Order: sequence, then structure tokens, then C-alpha cells
Amino acid sequence: MNMRKFWIKMNILYEKLMLFAFVAVLLIVIYGLYDSWYVFNNAKDDSYLKYKPVEGESIPEEVPITDDMVAWITLDDTNIDYPVMQGEDNSKYLNVNPYGEYALSGSIFLDSRNSGDFSDEYSILYGHHMEYGVMFGALDEYLNESYLRAHSSGTLLVGRKNVKTFRLKVFAVAKVNVFDEKVFFEPDSEDIGVLIQEYAKVYDDSVTKSRRILALSTCTEPVSQNRLIVFCYIY
Repeated sequence: MNMRKFWIKMNILYEKLMLFAFVAVLLIVIYGLYDSWYVFNNAKDDSYLKYKPVEGESIPEEVPITDDMVAWITLDDTNIDYPVMQGEDNSKYLNVNPYGEYALSGSIFLDSRNSGDFSDEYSILYGHHMEYGVMFGALDEYLNESYLRAHSSGTLLVGRKNVKTFRLKVFAVAKVNVFDEKVFFEPDSEDIGVLIQEYAKVYDDSVTKSRRILALSTCTEPVSQNRLIVFCYIY
């Protein structure tokens, strides 16, 4: 009888443990779904669009985007229409949005070694690769040559005072290892134009060249050393 009671108690304990484990797993799944939704919802937040600068004007002081904003990039007829931030290093805006708030989706940001007025011959922007073409997830489309040719125009609004407008023209897309210093970040060691043509998956040689090049870089997979880079001329 005692053994029977013992096994009954053990069965009850086992059922409680299984129920606890099931609830724990369910809570983890719910949290994972919520976390994914939260990250995506923040990444697709377009509230900042109302603060997009206008050529020749200064950005109003009351605009909540931080003073680290150096430009605004737009690629016509795509999801890419974002403020460009620049921190004292390349980690600041990985998980901070343009308002200076913590956000896993981060911001589009200019390499800290570049000049904030985009006067360098080679400048690099970084952005997270988000689902559904959000942030720099939209760059995937440029691996299709016909898409690249149809969506090659854009603008770069530079500065916070007396904003200047530069035209952008997409001319190439490549996949590059993140440790390739010729691209990240010693372009002076070799003609970057020749290097881009060598690496390019798609290359439009009909585009009029410019001495200034803008590279848009994003991850290709969640855990990978490869980066997808879309190259634009700045005019």
C-alpha cells in the first residue's frame, strides 16, 4: 500500500513537473514571438519621416533626432528612406535608434572614420538586415540586375544647417568578407573602382562615374562573415 501511495505521489509530481515545463516553454515561445514583433515594429517605425530635411534649410532645433544625424539617404521607389547617424565609433548606433533610444534594430549610420560631410572619395553606411525589406534588408533586391537598373536613383541630404542635396546612382552590388580591409576600410591601398568591378555580382558600366563612392553595407545571414554591399556614385 505504501509503495502504491509512493508511486501515486511520484506520478502527481511528474505531472506537475511536466506542466511546469510546458508552461515555461510556452512562455519562452510567447516571449520570442513578442520580441520578434517588437524588434520588427520598431524597425519599420517611419515616424522620423516627418523630420526629413529640406535642401537649403536648417533642421529645426526641436527635431527629436539626435545631433549625431549627419545626412538623410533615399533610394527612389524603395523602402530605404532613413536618417543617417554617425557616432564616435561604429558600435554606438548598432542598437540605438535616431532618437538616441535603445533599439535592437539600431540606425543607419556612417562609418566613424568618414567625414560627416561626405567629402571623402569612399564612404560607408551600415544598417541591419531586417525582414520584409526593412532597414537595409531592402538591399537584397539589388542582386537582381533588372531591379538595380530600375531602382538606381536616389538622394543624399547632407548636414543639419543649410542642407545640401547630392544625387546618388547605384552601379554595383557585391558580397564581400567583413575582414576584407581593401573594402573595410583601406580603399587608398588600391583603386576602389577596379576592386568593386572585380567583386561585383551585378555591375552597370553605363553609369557615369564620379570620384566619390558611397557603399551601403549589411549582413547577408544572421551569423556570417559575409556582407552585401550596394555601391553608389555621389554627384
